[in-house]
Amino acid sequence: MERARLIAELRAFAAAALVERDGACFLVDPGWGSRERAQWEALAARRPADWDGARGWLCIPTGGSSGEMKLARHDEFTLAAAVAGFCAHYGVGRVNALGLLPPWHVSGLMAWARCLFTGGVHKAWDWKRVEQGERPAPDKVGDWFLSLVPTQLARLSANPEAAAWLRTFRAVLIGGGPAWGELRARARAERLPLAFSYGMTETAALVAGQTPEEFLSGDDSSGRALAHASIALASDGRVGIEGDSLFRGYWPGTREASVWITDDLGELDASGRLRITGRADALIISGGEKVNPAEVEAVLREAGGAALIDVAVVGVPHPEWGAEVVALFCGDASLEPRLREGAARGLAPAKRPKRYLAFAPDRWPRDSRGKLNRSLLVELASGARGV
Repeated sequence: MERARLIAELRAFAAAALVERDGACFLVDPGWGSRERAQWEALAARRPADWDGARGWLCIPTGGSSGEMKLARHDEFTLAAAVAGFCAHYGVGRVNALGLLPPWHVSGLMAWARCLFTGGVHKAWDWKRVEQGERPAPDKVGDWFLSLVPTQLARLSANPEAAAWLRTFRAVLIGGGPAWGELRARARAERLPLAFSYGMTETAALVAGQTPEEFLSGDDSSGRALAHASIALASDGRVGIEGDSLFRGYWPGTREASVWITDDLGELDASGRLRITGRADALIISGGEKVNPAEVEAVLREAGGAALIDVAVVGVPHPEWGAEVVALFCGDASLEPRLREGAARGLAPAKRPKRYLAFAPDRWPRDSRGKLNRSLLVELASGARGV
């Protein structure tokens, strides 16, 4: 697709979220506060030394788990590669999508881009309306896709009418965080066409994904690499990605075309299925022992079951152990004994959280993509404030 047409279509789709400056297009969140807006202004004001307005002209905000804003540079070529890989992986020529995420989120942007590049239909919708029962029924022209995060899936799969609606999609793509075993089991019992996936802003969304058939057969991985990408593990276990959808660098910098090593820790089985086991930058060293927060979180999710809305494990400075393992959870404070019992059964003593803090859903710092603000969680754990 020509750049001029893509920009024109982007203006129509994301008018309130698009800022154009000197040949560059920036996607912004209209709801940003003064701090985020100031970060963005400082970045957008800069220009690459060799800027010609060609490669990497579309800048998408990302904060990762650190909370520090970055602008991942993409263009018509990286988006096209991601779309082509998606279509080949799922065996479709035309993509239709119900979009529940806004354009400044890469998942929202790419749901729209897949439809645009393949001549499909993109229907923007609102999560609150879905939750309240306003669920558009996909027509039978082409294949329809939907993207959800696990907490959204949990709310819908417990409702028989909503579960029947989910079964009308070719695939319901799940990302944004791990899903606990009970939720996966319920989804399989309901025969929901889920496809757990792996991707990020820097990869133009998916670079690995299941098919619904794989999920229903019992596969609990994030699936295999899509056709446009290859995935390998670095010597320290971090996930390395190579492919044509990789970003051009963080604005105003430029990334050379090569393997990009993420901060995600993973495992690959003999069939090439990827399983994410945690974050290299989130490891906690407590009393000389390495604690992987993802491992602890998985045990706590199993212990809490459906009553546990969400959980996160962080390390905070401690004068004796170096770092103290703290579990913050979204749910009723009465869950704490169940979580402690689960940790005692499933974890070595060094990995068991020493403190538990309960939070109400409206105070839980996870955004609509399912991304947690871990720097804020560490701050909250350090202050020992649950709400």
